[in-house]
Amino acid sequence: MASGGDARGELQAYVRELVEPLVACASPGGARIRPGVSVAHYPDTAADLEGYARPLWGLAPLAAGGGDFGHWDVWARGLAAGTDPGHPEYWGTADGIDQRTVETAAIGFALALAPDKLWDPLTGKERDRVGTWLASYLHVETPPNNWNFFPVMVSLGLDRVGYGHDRDARHARLDRLETYALADGWYADGDTAQRDYYIPWAMHFYGLIYAALAGDGDPARAARLRQRAADFAPGFRHWFAADGAAVPFGRSLTYRFAQGSFWGALPYAGVDAVPYGEAKGLLLRHLRWWRERSALTSPGGLLSIGYGYPQPALAEQYNSPGSPYWAAKAFLPLALPADHAFWTAPEEPAADLPDVLAQPDAGAVLLRSGGDATLLSGRQYNHWARGGSAKYAKFAYSSRFGFSVPVDGLGPEPAAYDSVLAVSDDAGDVPRHFRIREDQDDPAVEDGDTVRSTWRPWPDVEITTWLTAAAPWHLRTHRIRTGRALHTAEGGFAVDRDAGLTLRQEADGSAVVVNEAGELSGLRDLDGARGGRVVEPLAGTNVLARRTALPTLVTRLEPGEHWLRCAVLGAGPEQAAAWDGEAPERRY
Repeated sequence: MASGGDARGELQAYVRELVEPLVACASPGGARIRPGVSVAHYPDTAADLEGYARPLWGLAPLAAGGGDFGHWDVWARGLAAGTDPGHPEYWGTADGIDQRTVETAAIGFALALAPDKLWDPLTGKERDRVGTWLASYLHVETPPNNWNFFPVMVSLGLDRVGYGHDRDARHARLDRLETYALADGWYADGDTAQRDYYIPWAMHFYGLIYAALAGDGDPARAARLRQRAADFAPGFRHWFAADGAAVPFGRSLTYRFAQGSFWGALPYAGVDAVPYGEAKGLLLRHLRWWRERSALTSPGGLLSIGYGYPQPALAEQYNSPGSPYWAAKAFLPLALPADHAFWTAPEEPAADLPDVLAQPDAGAVLLRSGGDATLLSGRQYNHWARGGSAKYAKFAYSSRFGFSVPVDGLGPEPAAYDSVLAVSDDAGDVPRHFRIREDQDDPAVEDGDTVRSTWRPWPDVEITTWLTAAAPWHLRTHRIRTGRALHTAEGGFAVDRDAGLTLRQEADGSAVVVNEAGELSGLRDLDGARGGRVVEPLAGTNVLARRTALPTLVTRLEPGEHWLRCAVLGAGPEQAAAWDGEAPERRY
């Protein structure tokens, strides 16, 4: 996306580029859009609805802002067919907690922004069926989390087209959602420790849409929603590198550039907590970063399941081939007119932010160095999402190096133990079964730069870990109290090795790799007691690089109390020279 005056036009073209390949995947009636074979846990009917609905997050703002799209007839025809119980492409109704509830939000949103494209072409009977079907989702069962916003989006759409419904139901949902509010603009996504992208791309995103569309009738609530977003915005900037890359962290990463949708939702709701030129820069740099990664698409221009490339191993059990089009949320500001201040303001470069920012409500410390962003994590975990511990409970997550998810198999290569301390009680010299940090006891952010947690891989093994930002490094300290002998392996960041490595060093007290691009990952043992080795994890484990090299420190511990301390560096070419300097001193 251009940084000049044509950024809006390029964004409009990008929506069409992403959505037009889906037209060939549509069923005759238009209600079922199937980009591929679904292995999600919900039925194909819901997956096909997902393929239909999620592009609307981009198409509706495109239409509201006057942008052209030549296939609205497919979506209008599909809405009539999908809500008609007598049609073979009928979407059905919710059965308890149901994926279809999720997708009704995009339809309600599209009716609210672009009724001329979806509602006006329908006959009176078709409109009655659409209204009846959508209204049936106002009272459905939902988990106690961001799902409560989906009936709210439905209600906004029904409001716009004048279909009578129970507005008290939406206000009850909104009251419940507000109980999740925390300090500094953070929300809990229900009763969970997770503080991930669902806060900006769901809790804030929907709240700002509500404030913009219904705020005149609910001004006090709208003011609260706007203020929470304003409080959240300054700190959320730290999750983005200077080049636009976001820190990959948490589940649902296949939604990709939905990560930046918050920056477009702010101006849509009239929130200028960061200047419009800065918000514009944050969004456009993020989209440019993604646009440069053509490998994220499948043949035919369809978005793939994955992050930096097609990677099914990254998927959650609720990801179907239509799921990635949640990314279209990033296009919300296209609903703003061309003369809106967001579009007329000059794009501003990345702000000069502090090297370290503590975010206690997320249990995190954010570290910046050389334009890269790193998140040190200490309180989060997830047991039910596939690969949940890898997505939340590793020590560090980097905008440059990403993180790795395990694949089937035993040992360091399939498990890809980057940014973790892996411990094994296997007998012998070649351990295969390892455990890593998952749940944490009594996590805390201390001294403005340190995350502390205690974890217990076995009942007689207690490990307290301190993660401290010391830009461009971070320090890791582990106090291990063990009733059994342990093998340990501690990994740094995984480096792309596809083009080759210029340095691969395994030594007593350190391990380091540098690739052809000049990217460096290394660990220095601050007590000099561990041996260094370089592991080559199995291909397809890292979310950004298909094949990686991983510097690792290893040692064996006898029963008793032990301290392991290391300094970790992950750097681009400009900061890689720090490896030859002094590592920061240990604190504990």
